[in-house]
Amino acid sequence: MARVYVIGTMDTKGEELHFAAGCLRRAGAEPVLVDVGTRGAGQGADVTAAEIAAHHPEGAGVVLGRDDRGAAVAAMAEALTRWLSARDDIGAVLGMGGSGNTALVTQAMRALPIGTPKLMVSTVASGNVAPYVGPSDLAMMYSVVDVAGINAISRRVIANAAHAAAGMALNAPPAAGAAEKPGLGLSMFGVTTACVTMLREALEATHECYVFHATGAGGQSMEKLADSGLVAALLDITTTEVPDFLVGGVFPCTEDRLGAVIRTRLPYVGSVGAVDMVNFGAKETVPARFQSRNLYVHNPQVTLMRTTPEENRAIAEFLLARLNRMEGPVRFLLPLGGVSAIDVPGMPFHDPAADAALFETIRAGFVPAPNRRLIEVPAAINDRAFADAALAAFREIA
Repeated sequence: MARVYVIGTMDTKGEELHFAAGCLRRAGAEPVLVDVGTRGAGQGADVTAAEIAAHHPEGAGVVLGRDDRGAAVAAMAEALTRWLSARDDIGAVLGMGGSGNTALVTQAMRALPIGTPKLMVSTVASGNVAPYVGPSDLAMMYSVVDVAGINAISRRVIANAAHAAAGMALNAPPAAGAAEKPGLGLSMFGVTTACVTMLREALEATHECYVFHATGAGGQSMEKLADSGLVAALLDITTTEVPDFLVGGVFPCTEDRLGAVIRTRLPYVGSVGAVDMVNFGAKETVPARFQSRNLYVHNPQVTLMRTTPEENRAIAEFLLARLNRMEGPVRFLLPLGGVSAIDVPGMPFHDPAADAALFETIRAGFVPAPNRRLIEVPAAINDRAFADAALAAFREIA
């Protein structure tokens, strides 16, 4: 499909958006100009700002004509997200603008499935783009000069972006066919690599295995694939992003961790891999309040902090609040011999009291059901016995 949605504020960026549309036509794609301006109507839009604003759940009045520009932009972002997510004819999406329009358009882009081409030309694309990209596969292109008129630089940059969007729309790969192997998401960290490698090697003959590094964005990306219908099941062995979220580490998940499993009801096999640690950068970056804790220098850029019994109880409660809401087939495994490579006898994070707090809280709060079962394995997470138990649980439900 070669329809490219070109999105921006037509009242201030009309010339640039029309230039991009012309480039798309010459490349053989069909441009659709979408106005998301909140201050005034632009000229020549195929989809007006009023049409987009009408998709806000509270109506166009909360989007257009507001004195609070920030609130208006946030409301337009919600309206655009709803409108764009309902489209079934998207070949690609091309956005252009400054910081406000970048935040607005990329919010809607992130809601689109993985694989839908998304390209944002932005004045902020040379800095930290994590808040704009999130777990999505959208591409950011630095505009070099401001998106403020057509000149020798902007003409080349916008043309390149338009041709890239056209190329993605015109040359989209075929959708996954029924004969292809089903996708499987697996979460992994350095200290759970042995376990996940055994699982991957056992399953890659029958499944397309996608392994995600549990660094905050990794877990979000895995669940984005689940929401996008691109995986058939999850083997979520490594939930280490939860302690980072609760305690303040550098690889946190969000409040929505495991939300995709609840929404999609996909087969889910999970565990507590690497929840014995909170991640920080170099040792000198560890907050002062944690300097007296059990710290382990994983490498010069990564310092790990052992979780306490109190923190482990909070981690367990976070997981339970989501596990008990899952209505699809669920198996959750507890590795009683240790939750990571360094949480075993003789290793620096071996702490039976902390592990006991984790396991006891999960035992007490887990609500078994015909679809949902807790499995305790008398082995460490990287032992063959645990991998075999996880593999058996997966084959039972998936």
